[in-house]
Amino acid sequence: MATLSISNRSFTFADFGPLLEHPQRVSLSPSARTSIRNSNKTLGIILASQKPVYGVNTGFGKLSDISIPPEEQNQLQLNLVRSHAAGVGKPFDLGVTRIAMVLKILTMAKGYSGVRIDVPEQIMFFLNHDILPIMPRQGSVGASGDLAPLAHMALALIGEGEVHFQERIMPAMLALKEAGREPLELHAKEGISLVNGTQVSTALGLKAVIEADRIIKSADIAGALSVEASLSSKDVFAAKIHALKKHAGQKASAQNIVTLLKGSKIVASHAECGTIQDPYSFRCIPHIHGASRELFTAAATIIEHEANSVSDNPLIFPNGDAVSSGHFHAEAVAQALDALAVSIAEIGAVSERRIHHFMKGIGEDIPPFIAAAPGLESGFMIAHVTAAALASENKSLAHPASVDSITTSGGQEDLVSMAPWAGRKCLKIIRNTAQILGIEYLVSGTVTNTFHAKLSPGNGTAKAVNFLKKHTALKPKDRPLQKDMESVAAAVLNGSLLSTVTKTVPLK
Repeated sequence: MATLSISNRSFTFADFGPLLEHPQRVSLSPSARTSIRNSNKTLGIILASQKPVYGVNTGFGKLSDISIPPEEQNQLQLNLVRSHAAGVGKPFDLGVTRIAMVLKILTMAKGYSGVRIDVPEQIMFFLNHDILPIMPRQGSVGASGDLAPLAHMALALIGEGEVHFQERIMPAMLALKEAGREPLELHAKEGISLVNGTQVSTALGLKAVIEADRIIKSADIAGALSVEASLSSKDVFAAKIHALKKHAGQKASAQNIVTLLKGSKIVASHAECGTIQDPYSFRCIPHIHGASRELFTAAATIIEHEANSVSDNPLIFPNGDAVSSGHFHAEAVAQALDALAVSIAEIGAVSERRIHHFMKGIGEDIPPFIAAAPGLESGFMIAHVTAAALASENKSLAHPASVDSITTSGGQEDLVSMAPWAGRKCLKIIRNTAQILGIEYLVSGTVTNTFHAKLSPGNGTAKAVNFLKKHTALKPKDRPLQKDMESVAAAVLNGSLLSTVTKTVPLK
């Protein structure tokens, strides 16, 4: 098992990718340990001075004017965790839980949380033994931190709540006993440090970015395959055309199409066909995919920044200042995820339009619905309907979550980010779009394999067709399509189709 070392270096979204798929060991660098210990010493000095510190020797929210005596401060933290564990619904995917736990260690490692080294060490023990808290996915508004889900995480650390361990759901205390570990005892500041922060929202954001990256690159391959199969013009993708625009994403997509179609005998077969204009969904692939690329880049940057930031509250500074701030507010993550959702929804929308183009039939050789015997057979008629249904669903899901605030905590939290919902619906859009792209691959791949069988595809599109032939039946004959559709969608989402193509045909 590989080890992820937590230090003060900057992490990219790619660093978190393995955590989505499988357990990974985690360690703390010596410098991170020193930062954590020094911050805890500073907190001790502050508390000894009896200065009021929010959530440490005071109540929370509207109760912050109530002082808590030293002998009750540990109980305060325990009460906080227990009372805030109020999430509902299905638990987060295990990969999201792992990333959220790593992010919690990352923010503590910066040295502004005031917790004992025991706290990140307990989280690391859980990660290193793949003991994963059951964190309900509903209940956070992404404002004063992801309070409810993080409280469920903290609950497991102290031996309460439930965990996923050795393929079972069990009480956290039982898992700790089986693993030979004592529950964490919370001291001053440690409960609020565990429940405050944007770690769940950011974990959702990182998963969305990792999967969206595959979607966008796979979309260029699907688009190129459709351009080729539909006998559309490749001339509109020439570099000299796109040099007149300043959009880097557009140029990258155009170059990818050219690269994928290089050497195509199918394209060469209609070089002098006289077609002047193809539909927008073909002619404007660089403009549409490219715009999504640029929004993706912006969203990924924002979410990476949040992953490498401190989102604790209050903050313990080395000079002895204890400052209550709003670093737990996930507005940046929410807006980034809303933008990413729109960009991926458009990828799905234009893919559905390309599928629609094939359904009409193309010329004399490609029949309506790609049916082997039109009328007797329906071909991809309802597969297209499924793509249309998913594209329409994406349009509703793309409504921004970040503009839909609701006041909580007795009015103290009067504008919230709704970042967790932004993340959850963005991931739904990504999955829907993977399904739409999967259908496009099946349609254009079937056309290539059936009606252009005597001509070789491009260098890149050939790799895609060969992949599809190994995993699906690229035949127009009527059959149940669900398994083929889901198989290709999974290959898009997990990146296996993309990696097959890019092993020999590098793309931007």
